[in-house]
Amino acid sequence: MSEKSLPATRRTILIGAATAAALPLIAAAGAANAAGTMPKTNVKYQATPKGAQQCSKCNYFLAGKGPNGTNLCKIIAGPIDATGWCTMFAPKPA
Repeated sequence: MSEKSLPATRRTILIGAATAAALPLIAAAGAANAAGTMPKTNVKYQATPKGAQQCSKCNYFLAGKGPNGTNLCKIIAGPIDATGWCTMFAPKPA
C-alpha cells in the first residue's frame, strides 16, 4: 500500500502553532500552587519594592503558603517579603 502525504494546510499549521504555544501555559497551570525553585539571585530579588511594584501585588505571590505562614512565590525558591521585588514581577489581573 502506498500512502500519500497531504500538503499541510494553513489550518493545520495554525492549529499546530496554537497547540505548541499553549503547552507551557498548560504545564504552568498544573504547578500553579507550587512554590518556585529559582534562586533569588537569578531574578535579582530584593526585599524592598521597586516603585509601586512589590511581591504582594504580583501574580506569582503566595501569601502565607509557606511553613509558619511565610510568604512564597511561584517562581522564587524560599520565603519572600510581601514588600519585595524581582525582575519576574507580573501585576495581578484587575
